[in-house]
Amino acid sequence: MTQRILPLEKGHNFRELGGYQTTDGRTLKWHKLLRSANLAHLTDADLNYLDQYGLRYDIDLRSEDEKAKAPDRLPANATYEFLPVFAVDETANSASQDELYQLFSKDPLSGHTRMQKVYDNLINQPHSKQAYRRFFELLLANDQDHQTALFHCTAGKDRTGMAAVFLLSALNVPAETIQADYLLTNLASADFVQKSLQRLQQKTADQGIYQSIQSLLTVHLDYLQTAQMAIRQESGTIQNYLKTELQLTNHDLTDLQKIYLM
Repeated sequence: MTQRILPLEKGHNFRELGGYQTTDGRTLKWHKLLRSANLAHLTDADLNYLDQYGLRYDIDLRSEDEKAKAPDRLPANATYEFLPVFAVDETANSASQDELYQLFSKDPLSGHTRMQKVYDNLINQPHSKQAYRRFFELLLANDQDHQTALFHCTAGKDRTGMAAVFLLSALNVPAETIQADYLLTNLASADFVQKSLQRLQQKTADQGIYQSIQSLLTVHLDYLQTAQMAIRQESGTIQNYLKTELQLTNHDLTDLQKIYLM
């Protein structure tokens, strides 16, 4: 799992999805799918690395405000696609410190509760469903060899995490592998999270704030389980959800598997 993390200077939670095995014995191609946090702080060396890696499509799942505050830096040969899953950043990953204090100072569980609501919204909001439908349309267009598609949000863990869950499910990757990829965020972002929490401790001794911000910066299994429960309530199974809510046809699923599996 750790070998999936790309060695970038200023990017965090940049990960390769190639190599995962499917339930029918096939394998995801390498250099076709990346997931990450935002691209705003990439160095020139990072951009060159990603260009050589084959990055040709950058799918930005952030809100308009997030994009304006921290626009992506792209390799020269990459095409940018703006695809906001939420109209505003419901995850609060782009909120200022004052905004975070105001939101989460009263209840140490408020950050965790906030994230569970986010995951319910990722499944049920019409705007989110529309964005994820378009996400698959873009992935279906990435049908040339040696071209990599990257999808990301601000932290690369929630909107991006569910995009990966949908995609890996469409490719018939086992549920336990999908869960492991989801939880890999905590390892891939460990240094970023630790530094963020250290800065927070220097400014406040409020453990309620600390606990809530930690919940915002990391992923937890029950976040994913909240989404899975919402999927069951909506469609019964994730495969039904992909077809009924994200409108993937059997032909789409076959094409995805042709493009991304070997």
